[in-house]
Amino acid sequence: MPLSRRSAVSIVVFVLLGVFVGLGYWYESRKATPGQAANAQSIDVTSAEDRGPGSLREAIFKATAATTEVTISLQVPKITLASALPPLANARGIKVVAAENGTEIDASDLPGGAVLDVSGANISIEGVRIHNCKETGIVLRAERFRLQTASIENCDVGIDVAENADQMMLERNRFARNRVGVRFAASNKNAMVVKNEFSEHRDAAIWAVRSEPDSRGGAISIRDNRFNKERIGILTANVSMIMERNELLDSQEAAMQLMGAGAVARGNRISRGAAMGIVVENGQAAVIEDNEFDGIEAYGVMLKTSADTVIRKNRIHNSGYGLAFVLGNQRSPSSAIENTIIEPKFNGIDVIGDSPILRGNQVMRPRALALKITDYQPEGGGERIRSAPFLEGNNFSIGAATVAAGDAKPKPGTVQR
Repeated sequence: MPLSRRSAVSIVVFVLLGVFVGLGYWYESRKATPGQAANAQSIDVTSAEDRGPGSLREAIFKATAATTEVTISLQVPKITLASALPPLANARGIKVVAAENGTEIDASDLPGGAVLDVSGANISIEGVRIHNCKETGIVLRAERFRLQTASIENCDVGIDVAENADQMMLERNRFARNRVGVRFAASNKNAMVVKNEFSEHRDAAIWAVRSEPDSRGGAISIRDNRFNKERIGILTANVSMIMERNELLDSQEAAMQLMGAGAVARGNRISRGAAMGIVVENGQAAVIEDNEFDGIEAYGVMLKTSADTVIRKNRIHNSGYGLAFVLGNQRSPSSAIENTIIEPKFNGIDVIGDSPILRGNQVMRPRALALKITDYQPEGGGERIRSAPFLEGNNFSIGAATVAAGDAKPKPGTVQR
């Protein structure tokens, strides 16, 4: 049966619409994503020399002058530097990608400065190994930066992150035997350090220190990393930081040292080590919760001269001590809530010149005391600082608690024997 004129027109319109939709999809698929030009340029590095044709230096000069996104492809196994490279900067972005087996950048002969200076936005680096730099492996002072599957070893500072470095991601890298692995100058809600390996740093694997609290940005996210044989795994002072699901092994002084305001440690596993698990010193409103500690020689968690800090639902076992509260702010007391301490070699909870809130904690099979409360007497005299913790609903082993006379008043319902 022949088609009517109206039906034929409808079919033609439908076909044309399909063509337009197809063209639109093709156009969108060809468009550049943010930070990626449609006609990206590729530059190969084929020379291991410090300068000259095919060198990394020449490639960076070309990338900086380009008007499109540039991929610098490192085709040599090793590059030896003798002088500082130009900064990495291009309005469209630069990708530095090593060959399949990686490329080593040896900075032994570099007299100083950073090996790579990331001064422009939209820079990514992948598969590069930076070794033996006298100062910094990478200095970052621009937004939208990504480093992955790289390694930085035997430098003073692995990565130095400036205050204006926003939206950065460090993922699946290795940092080893530097003085500091990653150093942050400020808080940054868009900074993420994820699934990296840190080992044997002389000062700290991650260092984020300011003299005053920094409330301008959000918290730096440190998660799912592994730290091994660090002097201090993570050191933060007045920089907002959330540390989650990290593993810290065999720390020499402390797995984490938290000072000032803005620190949250949640869901981490801290094992072995000759000193402390987590130390909170001069802390304000820190949160330490749902962490596991085992085989720590000293305290799982120690609070010194801190206020409004919450220690909640942590598990500490086979360690020297459990928790310690020392000279805290009695007007803004810290709290220990529903923590479990199993078989400490010495005391479960020590309170020295402090008056924390202790609620719902368990100390099981301590070899010394479940709870020891003592006043603090400054050396050479001075006013005695009394300890008067608030106790409610704790479960301490029979015969394993001591309370200084008149210093603590357990609430009804407390299992305090």
